[in-house]
Amino acid sequence: MTTLTLARSALAALLATTSAAAFAQSSAPSSEATPDREAMSELLAVDEYILRIQALDDNGPRLNAVIDYDPAASVKARQLAATGPLRGRTVLVKDNIETSEFATTAGSLALKDNMTGRDAPLITYLRAAGGVVLGKTNLSEWANIRSDGSTSGWSAVGGLTRNPYAIDRNTCGSSSGSGAAVAAGFAWGAIGTETNGSITCPASINGIVGFKPSVGIVSRTHVVPISSTQDTAGPMTRTVRDAALLLTAIAGPDKADPVTLEAKRVKDYTEGLDTYSLQGVRIGVMRDQIGNRADLAGVFDVALKDLERAGAVLVDISFKPDQQMYGDSFTVLMFELREELGKYLVSIPAFKEGTTPRSLADIIAFNKAHADEEMRWFGQDLFELAETTTDRAAYETARANALRIAGPETLDKLLADNTVQFLVAPTRGPSWTSDLVNGDNFNGSIGFGSPSAIAGYPHLTVPMGAIEGLPVGLSIMGAKWDDHAVLKAGAAYEKARTAKLPAPKFRPWRAAEQ
Repeated sequence: MTTLTLARSALAALLATTSAAAFAQSSAPSSEATPDREAMSELLAVDEYILRIQALDDNGPRLNAVIDYDPAASVKARQLAATGPLRGRTVLVKDNIETSEFATTAGSLALKDNMTGRDAPLITYLRAAGGVVLGKTNLSEWANIRSDGSTSGWSAVGGLTRNPYAIDRNTCGSSSGSGAAVAAGFAWGAIGTETNGSITCPASINGIVGFKPSVGIVSRTHVVPISSTQDTAGPMTRTVRDAALLLTAIAGPDKADPVTLEAKRVKDYTEGLDTYSLQGVRIGVMRDQIGNRADLAGVFDVALKDLERAGAVLVDISFKPDQQMYGDSFTVLMFELREELGKYLVSIPAFKEGTTPRSLADIIAFNKAHADEEMRWFGQDLFELAETTTDRAAYETARANALRIAGPETLDKLLADNTVQFLVAPTRGPSWTSDLVNGDNFNGSIGFGSPSAIAGYPHLTVPMGAIEGLPVGLSIMGAKWDDHAVLKAGAAYEKARTAKLPAPKFRPWRAAEQ
């Protein structure tokens, strides 16, 4: 029996076992299983992960979440069963992070042959901790920085990623494949990257946990860059404890990335998660960032009541961000994109003589030469703007302004003035219908993640329920280097959560089924 036949014959069985009860159980933290038992269970699951990829990603609903995977992953997992904190757990890696066994494309045909043979330092840490790189995940091409008119989750290399909860719905970006893959049960966990919302949005919309750590906790070397100010990698998993475990594995200093030498890390981000209590903890509720949807407000109110029952003291906060922060951050992204991407492209080995791009200008030229494949649905207006954003003095002023407004004048001030330890808000609304012709349909009135992204502070999203069968997440944000505390608060909320979480249906959204 061929692999394809096996995958097709297994599809119905796999869908049948993905019941709401089974998914809820897999997404809930276990108070009974010890780490040893959990690791053993994961070792036994590796072959099932690969079978699910074959049945649900390569065939069936064709989620397009995974670009490539290692069929020998189960052998490697068994070999690492006694190694480090991960003990053979499998991890899918966003395809803008270098791993030695796979090409690193950033979703672009310009990099389809980018086989560097290098591991990013975060991958070196992952392997040393006993983690197995299962494969590479699709993403919004170039981490969604090519055009304002893009459709999140699409890349020329991987196609359009589909949401497991409703395959005609979007996965958000840019870590779209990582979010969809974890939701679909393709691996124990995944690694995404974020510049502004690219971990937290796909995590929320795909009904999983996503954590954007403080910038500097995780190395960015050998990760296709946008911004040295805002970029970071982070974990995407089914539970907060798993996210903390994965962060423990990938966090660490890197001499080639100086900001990592300043980071304030803890040795084990899972420590204290099981016993942390919200009793008496003051949490700020960002009332002006709940958005304009009554249904989302209702789900959020349930989450707030869960927090209160867990002992938290909720403090309503009314706040309007300084709009200058967004404009200055945009200037920073445009300036740093040209510089940082150029440095990365110069560092990669040549594919073929004369064809390896070495600058943003080379990428722009490649896209024009391959417009039918690369620019059928949207262009490269942001690339072209970045290529002309060369005023260093204006950039330095904008960077200083953005960091000051987002950090000291927004997040630090809100935490201090209201005597709260954390801030909460809905992460995003429910997923929208994917539309390659018209692009994304974000609801900009929802969420408060941008200040954390711009300032480089931690931001966690945890599933808090659903709207019409479509997941939505709760954002928990804290001060810089308060990553461990934010994770502990997320774990406490996860235990207190009363909302029923939906299960992926792996078919188009239907009103009659909700």
